[in-house]
Amino acid sequence: MLALQQSHKDYLIAIYMIAKRNKGGWISNIDISEFLGVTPASVSGMLEKLKKQNLVSWEPRRKIRLTLKGKLIAMESIEINSLLKAFFMENLKLSDDPSLDLLCSKIGNYITPQILNALKSKILE
Repeated sequence: MLALQQSHKDYLIAIYMIAKRNKGGWISNIDISEFLGVTPASVSGMLEKLKKQNLVSWEPRRKIRLTLKGKLIAMESIEINSLLKAFFMENLKLSDDPSLDLLCSKIGNYITPQILNALKSKILE
């Protein structure tokens, strides 16, 4: 997976989740702003960065869509976060709450393919 800052992944995940909720369609800057609780100006700034990395299709004052590359990163990040959450809940008996989601999101940045495969084996056995 492309090495990205957590904030970049958070935006990709948000765009993916909003688009999925909207049946895969194009989404707006305001959709992302409301989903993440940030200003539209912050969203525009991040979209510029994501566009330069070929992770979103977007022009200012236009709708947004993930590129294939962006979608794959979002999906992999979501999968890693879900596997970590399941591991922590099943093996460490942690409760399902927002702090666990945040922890999984942060740890997910450090998961190597080898660890991902081990997590899949453990959780999906």
